[in-house]
Parts: sequence; C-alpha cells; structure tokens
Amino acid sequence: MSIFTGAGVALITPMHEDGSVNYEEMERIVNDQILNGTDAIIVCGTTGEASTMTHEEHIETIKACVDMTKKRVPVIAGTGSNCTATAAYLSKEAQNAGADGVLVVSPYYNKATQAGLKKHFTEIAKAIDIPVILYNIPGRTGVNIQPKTIADMVAEVENIIGVKEASGDLSQVAELLSLTQGEIDVYSGNDDQIVPIVALGGKGVISVLSHVAPKDTHDMVIKLIEGDVEGSRNLQLKYIPLITALFSEVNPIPVKAAMELMGFQAGPLRMPLTRMEEAHKQVLRQAMIDAGVKVIG
Repeated sequence: MSIFTGAGVALITPMHEDGSVNYEEMERIVNDQILNGTDAIIVCGTTGEASTMTHEEHIETIKACVDMTKKRVPVIAGTGSNCTATAAYLSKEAQNAGADGVLVVSPYYNKATQAGLKKHFTEIAKAIDIPVILYNIPGRTGVNIQPKTIADMVAEVENIIGVKEASGDLSQVAELLSLTQGEIDVYSGNDDQIVPIVALGGKGVISVLSHVAPKDTHDMVIKLIEGDVEGSRNLQLKYIPLITALFSEVNPIPVKAAMELMGFQAGPLRMPLTRMEEAHKQVLRQAMIDAGVKVIG
C-alpha cells in the first residue's frame, strides 16, 4: 500500500501579492518538479501554508494540484488539524478530490496523550479509504508520537501505512523500524537526515530541498536504495549548507525566497509569516550558488 519511494516535494503554495493562491504558478512549479524527477507532490502541508487557508481554499488547492499532476506522480494532501472532526472532514474531501493519500499531523496546541493520539488518527483513517501517513513533528506540535503508538496503529488500522518523521531523533526512528519489522513506510521529514533514515530502512523523504534540487534529492534516496552508498552520502553532504540556509528562518520563509531567486513567482507569505530578512537571503543565495543551483534573481 506504499504511496511512493524516493523524494516527495512538500510543495509551497505560490501567492499573488493580494494573498490569493496563484494557481498558474503552482502548475508551473508542479510541472517543473515532475520533469526533474520528484516522486510525489505533497500539497497543503506546513510548507504550503495550509494553517492560514480557509477550508474552502484548502480543498480547492488540493483539487487543483490533483488536476495539474494528471496522475503522473501521486498527490498526498495535508489534512491534519488539532480538531479530529475537522481532520476527518478534510481527509474525506481530499479523497473526493482524487488525492492518492493524506498526510495527517499530530494535534497541535491542545496536544493529546498517546491514547488520545491513537483515537485521533484511527478515527481519521476510518473515515477514508486511501492511505494515511502520520506526521510526527514535536517541535511544531508540542507532542511526540511514540514508536510503540505508531507501531500499534500500523498493526491495527489497515490504511495507516507510514509516517513522516521530523522529530530529529534517529534512535526513535530505529526503534520504530525495529518494532514494525518493515511493515511501515518511514519518510524523513528533515532534509539533513535523508541518508541515515533511508539507511535504517526508510522509503525516502518529504522534502523542502526538492524545490531547489529535485533531481539530486531523488537521487540521494534511490542511489542508497540501489547500493551506491558513497554517491548518496556525497549528495547529502553536498547539500548540508543549503539545507541549513533553507531553515535559517521558519519554513516556508526561506524556500519561498529560494524559489524567487530561481525565477518562480512564489509571492508573499500569509501573516504571521513575513518575507525573509535580507542578510539571511544573501546567505541563502550564496549557498544555492555553491550547490550549483541556477540563481536568476
């Protein structure tokens, strides 16, 4: 029931200057990503600024992405919420829109116990028929989905099939893969941990770096899976300075700046996020150049 192997881009949502979604530029970015080897499109996640979208915009953006992609690669829709009913509703709408799977973040702000997390994710998964990838990012949500909790859900709920792991804790990832014995698809949620997570048995990455280096991010995963350890490691290490620059301010501020530097019309961010500080932008620009990314701006 795996959705993809390799690198899925955590897609930005390009905006017009008035803050509305720029669907024309979004299609240009989607086509560029697919042309350059991206294995999946993840729409309306953290990088896509879904938290500042209305429900109507959220659903419309998912539908638009499905239409743009034209089944060339899978589309995974971010449908998480700190309200279980809302997450279930958005997940059903994503399925109706033609998404191949959903990415569901753990409840933020109100948090939950491990028992509450199990009930939350199980209820969402049972509301739909398409695969569910959990999203563990305690730095944003304030709660960690523990390995045993994930392993239990994978064993008990047929369409909970994977996790985007952004805890930064490689020991936790190893424990999870040990508990599940290959019965889960683990994707790195951190671009600086692609190689170690794939080496442990992960399926790939849900990536911000893919915006600026789609082919190399794909290759980083596939080379390792095919046994080219040195080639994969060299790519990981090559991009560490650029990855650092892409997270020098809160995501997606730097990646939108990077896309602008590459000639895409990423547009503004929705408040409370603001455009990248000029000093950080210059560091980002140089890191892009050093990594061989073509900079226009």
